[in-house]
Amino acid sequence: MTALAASPRRLESHVCGTCIKGRKDGQPLVDAATGQAVALIDSSGVDFAATLDYGRRVAGPRLRGMSFHDRALMLKALGLRLMELKEDFYAESLHTGATRQDGWVDIEGGIGTMLAFASRARRELPNAPVLTDGEVEVLSKDGSFVAQHILTPLQGVAVHINAFNFPVWGMLEKIAPTLLAGMPCIVKPASQTAYLTELVVRRIAETGILPDGALQLICGSVGDLLDHLTGQDAVTFTGSAATGRTLKSHPAVVDNAVRFTMEADSLNASILGPDAGPGTPEFDLFVKEVAREMTVKAGQKCTAIRRVLVPRGLVQAAVSAIGDRLGRTLPGLPGDEAARMGPLASLAQRDEVRQRIQALRAEAEIVAGDPDAVHLASGDAHAGAFLNPVLLYCDRPLTARSVHEVEAFGPVATVMPYDDPAEAVALARMGKGSLVSSLFTDDPAVAADLVPGLAPFHGRVLIGNRETARSSTGHGSPLAPLVHGGPGRAGGGEEMGGMRGVKHYMQRTAVQGSPRLVSALTGCWIEGAEARQDIHPFRKSLGELRIGDQLVTAAREVSREDVEHFAHFTGDTFYAHMDEAAARANPFFDGRVAHGYLIASFAAGLFVDPDPGPVLANYGVDSLRFLTPVYFGDTLQVRLTCKQITPRANADHGEVRWDCRVTNQKGAVVAQYDVLTMVAKVWPPASRATPKARPA
Repeated sequence: MTALAASPRRLESHVCGTCIKGRKDGQPLVDAATGQAVALIDSSGVDFAATLDYGRRVAGPRLRGMSFHDRALMLKALGLRLMELKEDFYAESLHTGATRQDGWVDIEGGIGTMLAFASRARRELPNAPVLTDGEVEVLSKDGSFVAQHILTPLQGVAVHINAFNFPVWGMLEKIAPTLLAGMPCIVKPASQTAYLTELVVRRIAETGILPDGALQLICGSVGDLLDHLTGQDAVTFTGSAATGRTLKSHPAVVDNAVRFTMEADSLNASILGPDAGPGTPEFDLFVKEVAREMTVKAGQKCTAIRRVLVPRGLVQAAVSAIGDRLGRTLPGLPGDEAARMGPLASLAQRDEVRQRIQALRAEAEIVAGDPDAVHLASGDAHAGAFLNPVLLYCDRPLTARSVHEVEAFGPVATVMPYDDPAEAVALARMGKGSLVSSLFTDDPAVAADLVPGLAPFHGRVLIGNRETARSSTGHGSPLAPLVHGGPGRAGGGEEMGGMRGVKHYMQRTAVQGSPRLVSALTGCWIEGAEARQDIHPFRKSLGELRIGDQLVTAAREVSREDVEHFAHFTGDTFYAHMDEAAARANPFFDGRVAHGYLIASFAAGLFVDPDPGPVLANYGVDSLRFLTPVYFGDTLQVRLTCKQITPRANADHGEVRWDCRVTNQKGAVVAQYDVLTMVAKVWPPASRATPKARPA
C-alpha cells in the first residue's frame, strides 16, 4: 500500500499564462525508495485547445521576432540561472530513486545540454531570423534567376511527451533546439516523476526569462490535445514503442502530416572485440562499462546496455568479471553515500522488470544476481522499489528470440557469445534497430570491419579503447552535438545533433527569384544583387556597413620574379612553379604557374586598407578555390563585396563575411573565396575618440 506523506504537493499545469490545479483529488505520486506520496497529479480543468492556441498566438510571434542569437542568449541566461538552483532539483530528485550521480546526469546534464545549444547557436547560426540552407542555385545562364533554400520556424507548437527516467534532461534537451528555432513548447512529463519536471518549470517561470507561453506544462493526461494539432505543429515522444505507435497513428497526426519524432524501445548492444582479452585495457574498460550501464539510474536508461556480445572463448572470463563487479553494487536509499544504486522508479516498475526477467529465462540462465532476493545497503525492501543487478547468459543467441525482443527496463543484461566478427554484427542487428552500440577494441581492422555493419542499425556507435579511457563520455551518454535516436525499433527519429535538431522545428523552402530580392530576404549578398561602391568598406564600422558594399581594386601583374621569390621565401618549390618542362607535362598547365597562396596573398595586398580602422582582425577564409591557372605576365584584380553581417549581441564587434573574387586580365575568375573578419560596431571606439575641447 502507498504510505501518504503529511501533505503531498498538488502539481500545477502551467498553461495559458496561469497555473491550474486539477479539479479532482489527483493520482498520488510516490517516493521510489520509501513508498510515501510526495505529490498529487491531475490535469482536469485544462483547456487543451486553448493551450495550443495560446502558444501559437502569444508566444510564437514573440519568438519568431527574435534572431537566433537573441534566442541563444535567452537560453544561456536561463541555463545559468537553473544551474544556480540545482540543489533544489537534486533534493527533489531523490524521490525519483536517483542517487546524486544519477541526478547529475539528469539535472546538470540537462542544463549543460541547454547551455551547449546556446553556445553552438551563437557560433554556427546567423544573428538573423532566417537561416539559409546550402548554396545559391543559379537557374538561368545570365544569373538573373536564382534560388535559395531557407529555413523558417514552424508557426505552431511543439508538444513534447517525455518518459519518467529523465524528468529534467528529457525536457531541456527537447525545448533547447525548439526554442532556438523560434517555436513554443508544451511539455507533458510522465506522471511517475512529474513533480521534478514541474518544479523546474515553476522555477523557469519565476525567472521571467522566457516569453509568456513559450514553455507550457501539462501535469497529467493530455486529454484531447492531439485532436487540435495542425500541420504547423510537431510532436516528440519518448517511451514505449507501443504507446508511440498509438500516438503516431492519431488521426490528426496522420491527416495533417504532423512532424512526429519517436525515441522508443532499444535493446542496445556492447561488443567485446576479439583482440580485447583479459589483461588488456579494453577488456577492463568493457567490464566497467557494462556494469556501469546496468546500474546507473538502476538501468532505467534508454541507452543502457541490454545485450553483451563476447567472443565465445572469452565468455567465462567476461561473466566472472562483470558478475564480480555487480556483486559489489548494493542498492539503497538514494541519499545514502554507501548505496551504489538507487531503486527503480516504482514498485510497479520493479514488478514489470521481474516479469521481463522471467521471459528472458525461457532462453537464458541467470549467472549473477537474484531478482527475487533483495540485498540492500539501506532502505526497506518492502516499501522501496529495490532490485539487485541481474546478469543472464544465452548460449545460442542466433536462434533465440526473447533476448533480442524483450527489454527489461532495469539493471538487467544478457551475455551472448559470438564466433566471428560477422556473427557479432548479425547479433547486434537482431535488436531491430537501437539507439547506440559500443565496440571495445584496440585493433583498427576490427573497428573498420564491424562499424560499417553496425551503423545502419544504430543512431550512434561508440568505439572504446585505451586512448579514450579518460576522455570518453561512455556508451550511454547522449551529447548535445550528436544525434540521439535510432532506426527501426528505436523509433526512427533523431533528437539533438547540434543545429540539426534546431532544423527539425523549421520548414525548408526553396525561394526562387532575382538575386536582388532573394538577397534582401536572406540578408546575404548574392552575385547579381545590388552593390554600392563609395568609400573603402574597410573604413566602415559595423553600424555603417551594408550588404553589397563593394570594392574593385587596381590590377597587379604577376612576374617570374614574384613566383620564384615566393617559392624560396616560403619553401614551396613545387615543380609546377619552378620547372617549365615538368609544368608543361602536367595535364592542367601550359607552363609554370603562380602559387595559389601567392594569388590569395596578392589579393589581400590589393584589397586591404592598411591604416587602423573598424576591421579588427581576419580570422579565416571559407570555400577557397583556385579556378584558373595564373601565368607569368597575368594581372590580378579583386572585387570584394560585403556578403553577410553578423553582429554579436554581447560584444562590441561582429563578424563580416566578404565575397572575394579574383580575376585575370581576361576577366576569368582565378580564385573565389569568402574572407572572414571581425569588425567594430563603432569606430573610433569611445576610449579612442578625440576628447572634446572644454569651453573657455
